[in-house]
Amino acid sequence: MTTSLEPSASASGSPDDGPAQPLSLGTAAARNLATTTKSVPQMQGISSRWLLRVLPWVEVTAGTYRVNRRLTHTLGDGRVEFVSTGAQIRVIPAELGELAPLRDFTDTGVLEQLADRFVQREYAPGDTIVASGRSADRIVLIAHGKADRLAPGKYGAEARLGILAGGDHLGEHVLTGPAGVWDCTVRAVTRCTVLTLTKQAFEEVSDRSRELRAHLDSYRTAPRPAANKHGEAAIDLASGHTGEPSLPGTFVDYEQSPREYELSVAQTVLRVHSRVADLYNEPMNQVEQQLRLTIEALRERQEHELVNNRDFGLLHNADLTQRIHTRTGPPTPDDLDELISRRRKTQFLLAHPRTIAAIGRECTSRGIYPQGTELDGHNLRAWRGIPLLPCNKIPISPQSTSSVLALRTGEADQGVVGLRQTGIPDEIEPGLNVRFMGLDEKAVISYLVSTYFSAAVLVPDALGILEDVEIGA
Repeated sequence: MTTSLEPSASASGSPDDGPAQPLSLGTAAARNLATTTKSVPQMQGISSRWLLRVLPWVEVTAGTYRVNRRLTHTLGDGRVEFVSTGAQIRVIPAELGELAPLRDFTDTGVLEQLADRFVQREYAPGDTIVASGRSADRIVLIAHGKADRLAPGKYGAEARLGILAGGDHLGEHVLTGPAGVWDCTVRAVTRCTVLTLTKQAFEEVSDRSRELRAHLDSYRTAPRPAANKHGEAAIDLASGHTGEPSLPGTFVDYEQSPREYELSVAQTVLRVHSRVADLYNEPMNQVEQQLRLTIEALRERQEHELVNNRDFGLLHNADLTQRIHTRTGPPTPDDLDELISRRRKTQFLLAHPRTIAAIGRECTSRGIYPQGTELDGHNLRAWRGIPLLPCNKIPISPQSTSSVLALRTGEADQGVVGLRQTGIPDEIEPGLNVRFMGLDEKAVISYLVSTYFSAAVLVPDALGILEDVEIGA
């Protein structure tokens, strides 16, 4: 019997004889014997992370970073100051001395009680904060935002009497007299945060404090203390003198309770089955690739926290005086100029990529084409030579509004700094370590991956925010 390896005639017969048989080995079968060329695992969530790249990192060996500042004396400047913890704003008790009836009143316990009774309210643009002719039964402190003071004009239309901004107040007369009525209307121009204290709440405190009642009966205006234009205690100097006059003596005082920043942490547990680690490490090490992607995710989270964390995030730690609003909604060149003019040596602008696109549209509509700049080998958009860095961690509201951040960085320039500790056990990157946690009964290997970080704003004007920027659809 003879067996032939040649295809039979039916293999090339007519179509009616069925499908043709292959004449050679197919590619699908050949792949069973081939080694494929592979890429390393890819991850779509990796961004440029410019904030992590441009922040100067300060070594925090003790895990806590204390920001020492000069003691500021602002009593007597007519403006009330506040402290903010995230979205919560509270009037500084001593700053209630800016209200004429409480000037020179020094009972801190009573002032604390009054500060605790202020209620925080939020107003949208166009909302009426107080209405002319209505009962003036409360004190109103403008913590943040701008509002118009309006009154009936000569010909019936509303006349604009002026603008109230952060630190302004009205209604202090209710502390010592009858409620009366408001002589003007106050209407929000931008989003406003307002603290109010009703006359009833004030009287609840005064009824229990003989000292406060006595002070209200005899209060008088205190002389304005010496202070520089920044509100810091003035340093006495002499210049232009001749002979041997007595020179003024002075000293530089510091804050008694400076803010301290503790390092935050972002952590995760990476789990890899020992069988995978043992058998499938060619051509790529499985543990290394798992760890690489985990570190990328941690760094993304780190930048998100530096922007959004309610304790130390930049969006929540900008001073109220360094928050401004756009003139018309979209981010115009005029708005960017005002933002960078609020501080010396603005080094970087950070914005969401969609916000940067909106800035480009506004510039183009005005026939302005800013030159770009180069940073670390990358060509970037710039405004007035200041790099405009994309940061997709800056949130966009449901109303399609966002923010633009302006930063001065570095300890030497009293700017914004990143905080971290290096040299920690099992460190594989600065401030990031991977610690072996063991092997469980299911043969799964666990690694604890941690990064420790925070950020600090050394002086208020180191960080500014252009808020409520309309970026469109």
